Amino acid sequence: MIARVRADIAAVKERDPACTSTFSALTNYPGLWAVWWHRLTHRLHRAGFVWLARYLSQRVRRRTGVEIHPGATIGDRFFIDHGMGVVIGETTVIGSDVTLYQGVTLGGTGKEHGKRHPSIDDFVVVGVGATVLGDIRVGRGSRVGAGAVVIADVPPNCTVVGIPGRVVVREGRRVDAIDLHHEDLPDPVVEMYRTLQRRMDRLEARLAADEYASAEAGTPVFEAAGPHREDDDDDPRP
Repeated sequence: MIARVRADIAAVKERDPACTSTFSALTNYPGLWAVWWHRLTHRLHRAGFVWLARYLSQRVRRRTGVEIHPGATIGDRFFIDHGMGVVIGETTVIGSDVTLYQGVTLGGTGKEHGKRHPSIDDFVVVGVGATVLGDIRVGRGSRVGAGAVVIADVPPNCTVVGIPGRVVVREGRRVDAIDLHHEDLPDPVVEMYRTLQRRMDRLEARLAADEYASAEAGTPVFEAAGPHREDDDDDPRP
């Protein structure tokens, strides 16, 4: 037990440069205390004291800003940085050396019973405000970008960004033109305008090519339009 506590404190000091001492970790990191309290409530939950476990977990939520369901399974050296707004669902399974930032939700979908929350493998990092939903798996060593919404399995050693989440880096190699850290996400509005601009560029290039070919042949691309007359509407000619 003491060794596990020391490992948790070491994880905080290792992953957050702002933590300069053990005393700082103990007094300034509510996520650390939320994890320690969860270990107690998890034991109570497994022993059948479900109401008491939930009651304590809700009191911890009010004190730390972190809500961890007592039924969740969490591995060693789990670190919640800042912590405010983190929600971890009942059937979530978290491996060792996992890091969550503030505002992360590991949630379920629907009202079915059984496994309905995600499984997070070892060494995963989930960025600020990210949401991972459903009975899916985030593979070992993967990173979930800030604000991403992940609703499908993520292979190991990948980086996922966007809504819905998509893999942009796999095994250290980009699979998308965008090279992103977990805090940088593509703007869907900007991407839409870029797509429209590329389409306009292609159309203008095609038009310019047609005009050049017509000029070489001595035929105009478009016939000159004369003034419109009201009786033109009755003209039977095509």
